[in-house]
Amino acid sequence: MVRLKIEIAVPESHVEQVVDALHAAGAGRVGDYARCVSWWPVNGTWLPLPGADPYDGEVGVVQRGAECRVESVCGEEQARGVLEAVRAAHPYEEPVINFLPLYEP
Repeated sequence: MVRLKIEIAVPESHVEQVVDALHAAGAGRVGDYARCVSWWPVNGTWLPLPGADPYDGEVGVVQRGAECRVESVCGEEQARGVLEAVRAAHPYEEPVINFLPLYEP
């Protein structure tokens, strides 16, 4: 089974919602443990372009703000369901959700 690392940028106010969505979709299993997630504060910038409907900020103005980086793992076969669950729980119009393959010797 190919395992993937999941990285998500999310406002702190929605960390628990995103963690709940990850867990419900089957992410965060490590051996006999479930809901394995790390998160920490980060700073981000974004520029909403014309046509955007930003959660925070206004179109045409560069925004800077505090976010959290949430990381977990899932199997490759779970990735589509995890992506859909996180998008449904995430407040951003275009959330940053990365899936990175893990090397496991």
